[in-house]
Amino acid sequence: MHDLLIHNALIVDGTGHEPFMGMLAVTDGRISFIEPEADPLPDAREIIDADGKALMPGIIDGHTHYDAQITWDPLVDPSPSLGVTTVVMGNCGFTIAPCRPADRDLTMRNLTQVEGMSLQALRDGVRWEFESFPEYLAMLERRGVGPNVAAFIGHSGLRTYVMGEAATQRAANDDEIRQMADIVREAMRAGAIGLASTTSEAHNGDNAIPMPSRLADDREMLALTGAMGETGHGLFMLTGGSKTTLDAVEQIAEHSGRPIRLVWGFLDNPARPGGALKNLQRAAQIRERGRRLYPEVSCAPLTMDFTLRNAYPLEGYGAWEPAMTADEADLAAVYRDPLFRERMKEELERFKGRRLFNSDWEKVTVSEATSDANRALEGRSIAELAAERGQHPLDTMLDIGLAEDLGTLFEAKLLNSDETAVGELISDPDAYIGLSDAGAHLSFLCDAGFGLHLLGRWVRELQRLSLAQAVHKLTGQPAQIMGITDRGELAVGKAADLLWFDPATVGRGAKRRLHDLPGGVARVTTPGLGVRGVWVNGVRMVDSDGVVRADRLPGRVLREFAA
Repeated sequence: MHDLLIHNALIVDGTGHEPFMGMLAVTDGRISFIEPEADPLPDAREIIDADGKALMPGIIDGHTHYDAQITWDPLVDPSPSLGVTTVVMGNCGFTIAPCRPADRDLTMRNLTQVEGMSLQALRDGVRWEFESFPEYLAMLERRGVGPNVAAFIGHSGLRTYVMGEAATQRAANDDEIRQMADIVREAMRAGAIGLASTTSEAHNGDNAIPMPSRLADDREMLALTGAMGETGHGLFMLTGGSKTTLDAVEQIAEHSGRPIRLVWGFLDNPARPGGALKNLQRAAQIRERGRRLYPEVSCAPLTMDFTLRNAYPLEGYGAWEPAMTADEADLAAVYRDPLFRERMKEELERFKGRRLFNSDWEKVTVSEATSDANRALEGRSIAELAAERGQHPLDTMLDIGLAEDLGTLFEAKLLNSDETAVGELISDPDAYIGLSDAGAHLSFLCDAGFGLHLLGRWVRELQRLSLAQAVHKLTGQPAQIMGITDRGELAVGKAADLLWFDPATVGRGAKRRLHDLPGGVARVTTPGLGVRGVWVNGVRMVDSDGVVRADRLPGRVLREFAA
């Protein structure tokens, strides 16, 4: 007898094949039966009529930053309620293992800056029951996890562990590189999914100091990715900066023999129309030469909420550094400084099209004013308000914030706002759809529901992808790219990670702000729409009301990956 039978379901199996009406059974956490709908039904302890709605593999979110949150929240809310059954952590190299006890506070301060996390929540919440990467994975297994979890060994954490303060000051010497390479090998043997790094100028740590991996030279990059490749499995994940070249990335792929998932110029930028598509074409040429290079794209507009107390969209500019290093009590003086403003305006013009924020002031709006006098500004763009005042838009934004003790909430639509261009990017058969950043930037955004957005906006509303194509891009394709062998498809013998949803209503809801992080700190989240149920290894975690069940933690720490 099966444990669970779901029948009268539109089966979308994750392979890209056409959906069909059928039934699926689960026994001991694995799919034990898939057949077209028939009568009589097989015997099962629990039988669910899917009412003709869709049943697909659970979403694999390959770009999360739950490394810290998972130590106090093994459910990694909100991802399970958004259809995600597997999360991959440690992206961009921002990890908390390995980490020496003496470096814990620095690591948390870096995460506060680079990933928009609350320092109070991290200090109150992180459970430091580990030092090495193998000890970190062992802790997760011991405590249990809600969804399945895979983790990168992170380049910045690795550098800090070996080099201490010098990690943010210089390139590594031969001995330090050897030590780091040994730790990479140890992590890969323990079950790391790969190595992650960043060279992006937007990635700054405590006190505006570049995150450590940005100081790595080519010699170090080749040594560490080579050490990863020696194990015969593993993925290199890289977020590239303005000095990153596809030639250098191709060299890493050739040297390591491993696939690369690259975040680099593959989001539509209004300042450089058509640039992302050209980059995709260049990546395709590299794949034609036999290198496994997968551009990471997003199906959602990159939108961030921010105040002038922590203006992450502007932190990729060197001229913004005084605002990043100042104490909060001194921020107002920084923003009033005419020299600060002039230097920032010069950089905004000089680097237009080459930073996260590209002076698209029409897409920066006053989201929430803190004073009655400014309520009428809500919903209006900074460009419009600046024109009325006869000012540069930077002056207008700073003046509004200063008038409200830096509490004004602004919203910036940064990248990927042109749906025609985004449709071209996500339709590329080799482009990997991700960039949820789940677990990070919690005060700015929540894109953990990117999969539901793809199914609702791009399949149902815009019909840019078929349902089978979209499901494959959320499940089977990421499993193949990252070597996750047991998931991503509905097939007999595979793990029973399932998402049951209504294609007519699926999507993500309006963002809302909750105060439920450790210490009562606020975060932005979005509810899932049209989700009927989510199962991880055959255990139901989410019901039709979106409730995440906490009585069991059915997830597994994934440690074995395909070559």
